[in-house]
Amino acid sequence: MTRTLLPGVLAMAAIVVASNILVQFLFGQWLTWGAFTYPFAFLVTDVMNRVYGVGPARKVVAAGFVVGVICSLIGTQIMGEFGPLVTLRIALGSGLAFLTAQMLDVAIFNRLREGKWWRAPLASTLVGSSVDTAIFFFVAFSGALTVLEPANDVSWANETLPLLSVGPMVPLWVSLAFADWLVKLSLALLALAPFRLIVGRLIPRVA
Repeated sequence: MTRTLLPGVLAMAAIVVASNILVQFLFGQWLTWGAFTYPFAFLVTDVMNRVYGVGPARKVVAAGFVVGVICSLIGTQIMGEFGPLVTLRIALGSGLAFLTAQMLDVAIFNRLREGKWWRAPLASTLVGSSVDTAIFFFVAFSGALTVLEPANDVSWANETLPLLSVGPMVPLWVSLAFADWLVKLSLALLALAPFRLIVGRLIPRVA
């Protein structure tokens, strides 16, 4: 582990661990507190990509994935009111979503890195966040994938209700995903400020 990668790895690990803990606590009707910490993983990836390049960014993502797997393994051993805190589907959805979305973020950022300073982090985070949300919630809760874990009852997540209580009728997990996605999009915009500040301190002039 080089000293160059260490700050990024530690930041990514802290975000992943915090998000895995905070996801257990509800914020309102549609969100958990983890929805407000996890999106900053994209900020870490983008800063590493801008300052050190694609290779180090991918290594930080890989480290975050390993930490996430460890958190999921621990979660499967902790019993909650309705069973393990982390089911097989949640673990699969979380790992697949994280790795796919973060690697996509790295690729898109690298493709756009020569443009205006805000374009690469904004576009890569928006696309990565959208893919992350779609993969996680579909794999973890969609009734179409009950074959992945037949013993895991996800009928509660497939109850048909108005989208966010006001829209068209959709499965509950779609409302949860949509609320999570809206938070990610909002934080993608807000994260541009710390991105500019951090990169400005590490690089004399942002490309």
